[in-house]
Amino acid sequence: MSSSTEAAGLDPTVLRDKLFELWQWKDLQTLHLEALEGFSKLSEPLVALLTILECVPGKQKGRSHTLGQHIVMEFQTWMKQHPQVTLSSLTEQQSAALQRQALSLLVDAQSNFIDSLINIYQLRSLDPAVLRLHIMRLQGLMCYKEAAVISIKLQLQKELDMEEMCVPLIVQNKFPLAESYVTGHSHLEKQLVILLDSWCHPTFSVLDITKKFPNLSLLKVWKDQIHPKVLTKQVFRLMEKFNIEQGLCPNAVHKRRLDSLRFLMYARFVERSMSEENWCDHVQYVVADDFELQIHLVKMLVKYCTIQTAAQWSVRYSIPRNQLPFGVWETQQSLPPHVLQISASNSVQTEWMPSQSHCEKFYQVPLAKDKVHFVDTLEALQKCQNIVLKEETIVGVDMEWPPKFGCNPTQVSLIQLAISDQVFLLDLCEKGFCHHPETVSFIRNLFSRKNVLKLGYGMSGDIKCVLATWQQFLKEPLKLEGTLDLLNIHQKIQRNKIKMTQDGPKEVLVGEDSAEKGLSLLVQQILGKPLDKTEQMSNWERRPLRTSQIRYAVADAYCLLDVYSVLARNPACFGLPANLRGITSSQLGNSGDKKKKANQTEQMDQAQVKDECQRAQRVSQSRSDTEKGLLCGEKPSEESPPLAPQQLRVVCDNMLQGLGRYLRCLGVDVIMLENTDDHRVAAKLAQAEGRVILTCGQPFQSLRSQVGEGRCLSLDCSEKARDQAVRVLRHFNVQPTPGDIFSRCQACNSNEYVVVPNKDMVTMLTQKGFLQDWDSTDHTQQQDEEMTQNVTSDLPRYALQCQWAPLSGLDPSTLTFPGGAPIQLHTVPPGLLPKISFFYICTRCGKVFWEGSHFTRVLSMFHEVLHIADNM
Repeated sequence: MSSSTEAAGLDPTVLRDKLFELWQWKDLQTLHLEALEGFSKLSEPLVALLTILECVPGKQKGRSHTLGQHIVMEFQTWMKQHPQVTLSSLTEQQSAALQRQALSLLVDAQSNFIDSLINIYQLRSLDPAVLRLHIMRLQGLMCYKEAAVISIKLQLQKELDMEEMCVPLIVQNKFPLAESYVTGHSHLEKQLVILLDSWCHPTFSVLDITKKFPNLSLLKVWKDQIHPKVLTKQVFRLMEKFNIEQGLCPNAVHKRRLDSLRFLMYARFVERSMSEENWCDHVQYVVADDFELQIHLVKMLVKYCTIQTAAQWSVRYSIPRNQLPFGVWETQQSLPPHVLQISASNSVQTEWMPSQSHCEKFYQVPLAKDKVHFVDTLEALQKCQNIVLKEETIVGVDMEWPPKFGCNPTQVSLIQLAISDQVFLLDLCEKGFCHHPETVSFIRNLFSRKNVLKLGYGMSGDIKCVLATWQQFLKEPLKLEGTLDLLNIHQKIQRNKIKMTQDGPKEVLVGEDSAEKGLSLLVQQILGKPLDKTEQMSNWERRPLRTSQIRYAVADAYCLLDVYSVLARNPACFGLPANLRGITSSQLGNSGDKKKKANQTEQMDQAQVKDECQRAQRVSQSRSDTEKGLLCGEKPSEESPPLAPQQLRVVCDNMLQGLGRYLRCLGVDVIMLENTDDHRVAAKLAQAEGRVILTCGQPFQSLRSQVGEGRCLSLDCSEKARDQAVRVLRHFNVQPTPGDIFSRCQACNSNEYVVVPNKDMVTMLTQKGFLQDWDSTDHTQQQDEEMTQNVTSDLPRYALQCQWAPLSGLDPSTLTFPGGAPIQLHTVPPGLLPKISFFYICTRCGKVFWEGSHFTRVLSMFHEVLHIADNM
């Protein structure tokens, strides 16, 4: 083949052995020279290369590359000096044989090796049927990663079945590779997103996958990857990345909207952090014309609010009688038409100054209303620009947008620019003004001016919305100069406080006993009072804005100036360097420390576990010695005294809601995160209330770092919730008894009840119109006889584990408890009244309980758990 080769040529096996010896000695320089010289002595270099590669060893410990990779790279270098060595110099039959032989070596996913062989032997020119058979052989050997990588390199996506390729990758926690496989092929992108969306359907089961792919190995991450919450996030991310219409993903959209609806119910009726008007706006946006969501809304209102409110919304959406919860239809019929109309207050306040109580409780901006300027014309923009863009100006920057709950791209509605003596509000809902070239130019100039300091909090989110609002900033990137994100400074302050308190008796908690978070927490820590966040989730597209909205928007931007002023005067007091502008997110932790910590985590032995226990004990001195040892993750000793369920206080991540319900059923004090809650909420609750975090999967490392070692227990998500409960009970040496079952409200976790005799329950149901057609004469007489025979009014078996409130605390007219919760009378079937002597009502949420066969079923379900506890 080559005139430079010797007549006999060098034996490929001799060259292979020589190169292998040099590889073993790690003499790469000599290997390079020997390879180039040896290739020139081969009689048929292309044939010899394959002979060498077939016999070289694969991956070796401590080596990032294989010998095969090295030889192939050296051969490519040699080929550049010998351009005559190509497949074109061979016959078509010889060339095809070498290509098939080279293709058989493509069983490794190392990118350089694959690229080199493809280029040397021009494998993309092979018959697609031959290439496809090779990929199918790899799939049959369950080499899914290798099959995907080689398919991408050979550009075979159109020749192969997307589902056959991507499903195994997703299941085996290789989602990025599945995403890379379809990227650039619009039809495959759509197929992948539609497939993931089908897995978001409520009736979908992982068994459907196992039936189609029976040979898949089930990893621990299996169920984590197929969880509806995870899938929904992936679907929305890919819809945005691939520019796919939401109409193609009805299941993910429905799931996201349902989760949003749950969040709105919690924010309005549990946290009470949202006004009625804001809640009505968002509910109508989320529910839209989805009939299933409309039914869900009515059911949730029955649970969270009142049956009258549920009846009002059921009328608005014309929900059929057979789809309504018990009692809603009857309430509709009993209420006059004007009451059934929903009328959220839409009052626009004119008072700029809030009430005295508001001023005492929340941070206030020291500006009169005439110092707040709306900017919605070019003339107003010019005045704003002349003031804000002066050299050495410090500007507080904040932005508002209506919550879209992840269902649509978020665009900015309002930009607040605060300087020392006035605030400008850029109204971007004026479309002519928003997209005018002068407005776009002003935004670009504002963020690129080095000599104008822009203060923000979590500015990455603001910039993301800016890019969604002005697409031109994607083509000509926005240059960010002279910005300072106070979120980075806040994180540094928090880290400093944690370091200072770990060796002291105080709990590790920044903003202790505070419900604030984010910017509001920073303002409270630095300025003494938090922000009023009531209007945070307002409809910022509605015009005119309410006065309370304007106050909120102004305060969010102006507080940045006040916080920066305090920090800049005495940075050392907060553990900050003198140059605040030099603090970036990269300075929050030393990367070397993180690597060291990771290594320590991997190599942690028993001595390190004990050390963690000691540190955990210092963090919370209020814990008993027994609890401290358990919190640290030590296996309870046989001598350690058992814990009653009431002594264990936990917060369950939203991936473990089933576990939380089981533990609560056994009397454990459990807070469960909602589906829409961020994992960080668990850390905050654990810090504030001394709870242990129960989590699973990836959030464990992050949560453990936030609450300290020994305060976070990781569970296996592939286990059933009941088995997880057994594991938790064993871990903490908790020994429940039958008397603990149902000692806590299953709905809200409260352990305070009120006893309502049957006669009083009948009166309440009659008062609220639930017994209009029910003849209670015979029942009352029978019940009086039973009450006479059993005057003792026995409390349930779990009475000693609960707190009992007097019935006198109930408001007789509204039938609500002091906390505002109405009795959920609609859940009491009239046919139950002749059988039940006493009802037990939770004073926090109003849920009604009674003795029945449910206890026997639960006792049977938890018999093993109770048996385990008894024999610990």
